[in-house]
Amino acid sequence: MAKNTVDPFTLEIIKEGLVAIGDEMFVTMQRTSMSTIIYEVLDYATGLTDGQGRLITQGNGVTLFLGTLDFGVRSVLEKFGPQGLKPGDIIVTNDPYGGGGTHLSDVSLIAPIFYDGQIVAFAANKGHWTEVGGMAAGSWTTDSTEVFQEGLQFPCIKIFEEGKPIQSLIDLIRANVRTPDMTIGDMYAQAASLRIADRRFRELCDKYGVDTVLAGIETLMDHSEQMTRQELKKIPPGVYQAEDYIDDDGVGNGPFKVCVKVTVTGDKLICDFTGTHPQVPGPVNCNRTGLYSAARAVLMAITDPSIPASEGCFRVLDVICPDGTIFTCKRPAAVSTYWETMLYAADLIWKAMAPVLPNRLPAGHFLSVCGVVLAGLHPDTGELFLLVEPQAGGWGAGATKDGENGLVCVGDGETYIIPVEVCETRYGVLVDQYGLDIADGGAGRYRGGRGLVRDYRITADEAWYTGTFGRFKFLPWGMAGGQQGSRNYTKIIFADAGREPDVFGKTARYHLKKNDVARLITGTGGGYGNPFERPVEEVQNDVKNGYITLEQAERDYGVVLNPDTLAVVRINRQ
Repeated sequence: MAKNTVDPFTLEIIKEGLVAIGDEMFVTMQRTSMSTIIYEVLDYATGLTDGQGRLITQGNGVTLFLGTLDFGVRSVLEKFGPQGLKPGDIIVTNDPYGGGGTHLSDVSLIAPIFYDGQIVAFAANKGHWTEVGGMAAGSWTTDSTEVFQEGLQFPCIKIFEEGKPIQSLIDLIRANVRTPDMTIGDMYAQAASLRIADRRFRELCDKYGVDTVLAGIETLMDHSEQMTRQELKKIPPGVYQAEDYIDDDGVGNGPFKVCVKVTVTGDKLICDFTGTHPQVPGPVNCNRTGLYSAARAVLMAITDPSIPASEGCFRVLDVICPDGTIFTCKRPAAVSTYWETMLYAADLIWKAMAPVLPNRLPAGHFLSVCGVVLAGLHPDTGELFLLVEPQAGGWGAGATKDGENGLVCVGDGETYIIPVEVCETRYGVLVDQYGLDIADGGAGRYRGGRGLVRDYRITADEAWYTGTFGRFKFLPWGMAGGQQGSRNYTKIIFADAGREPDVFGKTARYHLKKNDVARLITGTGGGYGNPFERPVEEVQNDVKNGYITLEQAERDYGVVLNPDTLAVVRINRQ
């Protein structure tokens, strides 16, 4: 059936039906999972591809999984071919060097969808498993130096065959992870999500005819491409460049230069990362899939984020980078904390394009996931607890607005922080405080958004803390005369009052004792414009609302306020 014979009304129904499938997959996985990183944080993504592995739709969740699901499906097709797959098969993969992998904790499950004996689509999801084994509780860590230390590797293999779980493989997983019930529970939640997609897609084909549905998918992809190209034409053609530095690799090396040259033509966005530092010994290495994901996310940001994500959107994008760089590492490079580098790839494109798109792209944000693993024996049950989560921080100010306070980073999208009540119930901690951090930085005509401070007081006899807080040394960038933001870091405050606090950006399995406090501090975003141009009444409101101090008002904005009434005493803006 020719794709142009699908009438516009049916086409719209098919489009919304496909989007609904992605959304139902997403909700199913959340509601049936067993770990907080899934059902509270939403550290996962779901989607559909066509029979060739081209992305049709993706639900909410982790933004920078945009480039992973379709790559994963293509790896299944390359390995098994259509003839090697049967209804009910589910494939598991987490290969960091191909097949849509990122790091070993992000595990993809992929299932072919059959109709009339033919593969018509694939359902895919990727979720963060709290445990996949390896040298450290929680699996990802900041001091691994090869992938073999980071957990189980699933090299694109079947975990369900014709609807039946392969028990020997599940037994192998259970024997190699620290939280087997949670890990296997999340695996079954992913499988349930795929089965919902299979059922709903076949119902769509039953209702409208498989030829009509497939023709509609082709038309929708072409339409997404057309809309993306129209938006791309609004960007001034040219070559735009940016560079930055990654703090370190977690094992004592760094900093590392990263760079991009973005070429905008009439119909292409070309992102060339040539000149970026080679892969490194520590686990901050990112692979090519992650690099594509980063570029795809920013492409949607600079065109139209409301266009449904599909393969059609990304036909305008070319990504260039030699093999073996910190963005395109090769086996067996350590990749535990790959996101620290993948986020830099997105931020570089953002930084290069922001001057020509000031009404769309704000100044630099806190950037890092600020990932945390806190492990120990629960004081009530004596069982292992594993608190694994990201943190939120400050976003950069824009040409017409202040930055957002306490928002997750560009890579995390629709993810959240574990609620205080859940933390204190499930884990051996008390949350002493959770609020805005008002460190110096981010001043501008429009102020950078504030980062957060969160205190975890250890209630277990002992615990081990792993944290990766990038932009500890190289701060979020300001724009048009705005100040840089502030840094991300962890501050350990010891129960022993005579011991000096310890401050760092990255650490692995830091030993804490009862009543020690891990204070997690995320950065303020960069400011936009001259701080002296900020209206005095806005500076007063910032002080009143606790966004800046009296001292910052005077030093950064030239406004001296009465500490009791906040009335203006004088203005010093020479």
